Amino acid sequence: MFLSVFDLFKVGVGPSSSHTMGPMVAGARFLDALRQQPFRAHGLKASLHGSLAFTGKGHATDRATILGLAGFVPDSMDAEAAEAALAANRETHLLTPEGLGPMQFDPDTDLRFDYDHALPGHANGMTLSATDAQGDVIFRQVYYSVGGGFVLTEEELARKGDEDRSDASSSVPYPFASAEEMLAMAERSGLSIAQMKRANELVFRSEAELRDGIARIWQVMRDCMDRGLTTGGTLPGGLNVRRRARAIHEKLMAERGMNLTAPHVINDWMSTYAMAVNEENAAGGQVVTAPTNGAAGTLPSVIRYWLDHVPGATERELPDFLLTAAAVGGLIKHNASISGAECGCQAEVGSAAAMAAAGLAAVLGGTPQQVENAAEIALEHHLGMTCDPVRGLVQVPCIERNGLGAIKAVSAASLAMRGDGTHFVPLDAAIETMRQTGRDMSEKYKETSLGGLAVNVPNC
Repeated sequence: MFLSVFDLFKVGVGPSSSHTMGPMVAGARFLDALRQQPFRAHGLKASLHGSLAFTGKGHATDRATILGLAGFVPDSMDAEAAEAALAANRETHLLTPEGLGPMQFDPDTDLRFDYDHALPGHANGMTLSATDAQGDVIFRQVYYSVGGGFVLTEEELARKGDEDRSDASSSVPYPFASAEEMLAMAERSGLSIAQMKRANELVFRSEAELRDGIARIWQVMRDCMDRGLTTGGTLPGGLNVRRRARAIHEKLMAERGMNLTAPHVINDWMSTYAMAVNEENAAGGQVVTAPTNGAAGTLPSVIRYWLDHVPGATERELPDFLLTAAAVGGLIKHNASISGAECGCQAEVGSAAAMAAAGLAAVLGGTPQQVENAAEIALEHHLGMTCDPVRGLVQVPCIERNGLGAIKAVSAASLAMRGDGTHFVPLDAAIETMRQTGRDMSEKYKETSLGGLAVNVPNC
């Protein structure tokens, strides 16, 4: 099994990888498919289903769908150009993607939130259609946004099981599909998890491409965090949630160096770093999926804690952190899910905490067994966590939850480093438990805003 570090860590825009980035990617893919057709389309239609319908407004899924059908993609979207395209569509009810000419698209009639009919493949389903001059559908495709910005067509999702069972990963030297296999390969090879992951990556790209790509991931993460630490005001969406990261950070900076600072204040630093990222995400800023937008603050917070607060930390070791984290994230995605709509927030912040704990243990000098133990501890203590965003916005409880995920990740890595890697619950068992828990969890608690905090907190 191989999933690239650049699959887990993707540059995109907030507020949601599955509800914002995914629909935008789906729209762009639909345009590519339409360009291959022998006919000319005169109009476009979109229908959102399941979680994409229930929390689509709060996650800006409608905006993302329109932008995707206008030809925008998350990793290169220009915010001003996007706003101009949306304004033009509101005025003309036309979209003009490159190479296809103007096509009719009125959001009031051509973009439908279908709350009654979930699609069978995944909780995040959408149907995109092209119509002729008479308004009849002449081309149609179903897409599933399966978490972390990953998008599969109906056909690709149906084939996925067969591909997972194939030997398609045999081209990489260390094709581990479970933590047990990963540890066995590390034992046989004498390599760290990061070294094995690096060897797999180099099958598909050069050393320079890998180095530069990882450097860009961290630069975007850090820039996002820095913006969040210096930006105040109120987040969009109607809940009137105040940004808090800047004010807390200013207080922490003022207290720095003072005598008798309580040891637990380090938790405030980690929480503030994470909240800064997720406040930027909630405002629609540029973020990196880690492994999702809703969980984008946890892992960068742990990296920042390590670099700024741990003696001896150096950015030279940052690739080992991210490669190790990606190896664990790939196992979770392959064997369970990173989608809140599929398995609740245990799949998002829980996965992020496991990845961050593994990365931190690695750069602290942990053995593969200690790294696996760190990931397991972090994931185990997020099991059962629901996804219940108030008003469907990635704000409450999501922003604070990333801070607590970072704190758990550091605690998990520290506990693992105090042992020799021997532990009772294997990471594979925690991942499978998360999958089963997500399967059994009520749909009310899986990013539909129909239960939990979403219905028990006044949201107007």
